[in-house]
Amino acid sequence: MTVVTRFAPSPTGFLHIGGARTALYNWLFARHHAQFGSGGRFLLRIEDTDRKRSNDEAVSAIYDGLTWLGLDWDGDAVSQFSNAARHVEIAERLLTEGKAYKCYCSAEELQEMRDTARAEGRSMRYDGRWRDRDPVEAPGGVAPVIRMKAPLVGETVIPDLVQGEVTVANDQLDDMVLLRADGTPTYMLAVVVDDHDMAVTHVIRGDDHLTNAFRQFQIYRLLGWDVPEFAHIPLIHGADGAKLSKRHGALGVEAYRDMGFLPEALCNYLLRLGWSHGDDEIISSDQAIEWFGLDTVGRGAARFDIDKLTSLNGSYIRQADDARLVELILPTLKKTLGNQLSEDTERRLTRGMAGLKERAKTIPALSESAEIYARVRPFELDEKALSLVEGEGRDHLQNLANLLAEHEEWRADGLQDTVRAYAEGGDIKLGKAAQPLRAALTGRAVSPSIFEVMEILGRDETLGRLEDVLNRG
Repeated sequence: MTVVTRFAPSPTGFLHIGGARTALYNWLFARHHAQFGSGGRFLLRIEDTDRKRSNDEAVSAIYDGLTWLGLDWDGDAVSQFSNAARHVEIAERLLTEGKAYKCYCSAEELQEMRDTARAEGRSMRYDGRWRDRDPVEAPGGVAPVIRMKAPLVGETVIPDLVQGEVTVANDQLDDMVLLRADGTPTYMLAVVVDDHDMAVTHVIRGDDHLTNAFRQFQIYRLLGWDVPEFAHIPLIHGADGAKLSKRHGALGVEAYRDMGFLPEALCNYLLRLGWSHGDDEIISSDQAIEWFGLDTVGRGAARFDIDKLTSLNGSYIRQADDARLVELILPTLKKTLGNQLSEDTERRLTRGMAGLKERAKTIPALSESAEIYARVRPFELDEKALSLVEGEGRDHLQNLANLLAEHEEWRADGLQDTVRAYAEGGDIKLGKAAQPLRAALTGRAVSPSIFEVMEILGRDETLGRLEDVLNRG
């Protein structure tokens, strides 16, 4: 059997972090079975039946977010709204087969049911007053809804692949609306019909849909269709255990991209929010595809921690290809420095990236540290750097500038030997000599090895930057 999963977001806003994890789990499950089973497909359906809230911008955000994360889908994305005629056809079929009926309840009658339920401290359930009533009794001028004939006794049992066997008494459910009075299908009906028509075998989604599953299960049974396997994964909470919100980091995927997170780091982090493979923390996409299964998805809510994500992102930055990182930071450098970049910037960045990426945890942080190779002379020193090139620091800087001017072989180890010899000759610690150099050459008090920086900048640029500082008033 070919495993078919689907991701079915509503296009009412950005692709949020919980949706991204749901998409990831569906993608991994399908790709695992494609490579290690009898076949697998991952489908995308845009559930755009709510025309007032759906918009093209949100659809584009979903496409862009999935593409950035590397979660490619098979075939074309499906619009649920475009299948409305099919949904209506199925509702009318159930009506014809006596498995659904027309309900002519007025708005006032439904409100009375709600008020009664509220007074009795229970959730509102339709009381079935039109279930077996003769349609000839229908009041004039009332457009009916079509309701399903749900089972009145017994239980609905779902063998969930994450939650285990879950059960609800049928008298806790009611005859759900399939078609509204205006003839439009409800979400519950549309989901079942679309999943059936798309041959979905596994419905993997958040456990906030678990109550929906019971109603959808009943629709499948009424239609005589095979019921897909359900897997309801726990929701993501904040680090404090509260429901995830914007203050915890419940942002759109594009926000994490803009904050400088790598897609593979975000996928790795989302993967581990509820799923585990022993003690493995850094898991590549290929490993995730090989190892992923629903049997190790936990039942407890996962906690989103932006600090842990940031730390993991730093690990991925250190592993990333240098050329790719250069490409990622150049736009930020151009924006920050107003396109005033040294002509030698890209070459310097490529040579210096190994040292730069050791400390960076996000792309903006990496870009900021990389400014030392991009600046055009003369440039301003920050406050800490200025303090290091005054007084005794300036004297050391002048002496070193004279020594370095005589240095021909411009390599980090030789440059370090020269500065070390100067420090030993003056009976001072190496840092006393190196710190003013760092401040003058980078404009900062912190940087990669200053001798590596000097080699990458080259002899002329290094001496020129020293001269700029020494000539300050």
